[in-house]
Amino acid sequence: MNLATFNTLSPAAAQAAIAHCVAIPHWQLALVSARPFFSAAALIAEADRLARNWDAADLRQALTAHPRIGERASGAEKEAVLSRQEQAAMGSADAPLKQAMQEGNQAYEARFGRVFLIRAKGRSGEEMLSALQRRLGQDPQTEERETLEQLREITLLRLKESLT
Repeated sequence: MNLATFNTLSPAAAQAAIAHCVAIPHWQLALVSARPFFSAAALIAEADRLARNWDAADLRQALTAHPRIGERASGAEKEAVLSRQEQAAMGSADAPLKQAMQEGNQAYEARFGRVFLIRAKGRSGEEMLSALQRRLGQDPQTEERETLEQLREITLLRLKESLT
């Protein structure tokens, strides 16, 4: 999608065009309502500004669309396709790394009550595991802030990649 197209879509179509970026409908609606954008940079800046206001409820809502790191997302919808692409490094990981990530995911979920979220694109499996192990030692408030930051990074990356 290019910027001109995004600016001229109906509100429902524009929301659908960015729904794969993050499963937070009020963020999608706010971004659509801020149109027209005169540059991609202005669109990204507004998306970033809106994402910086997310809270714990938004995080819970968004995480419903995120698979565990190391587990292959199923389905043909854009969110699942993107998750598979973003986690490509885990697809080629060896068995011990996959096992460690699975155990880490379980420990993380037991500790924080949600799936571990990290911007996987551009990170190796070892880097993701290291971050998971580090983050297991954080207090819940610090971890929530870091998870929200990771969600913001994922969202903006997906939005940027959507603009062609």
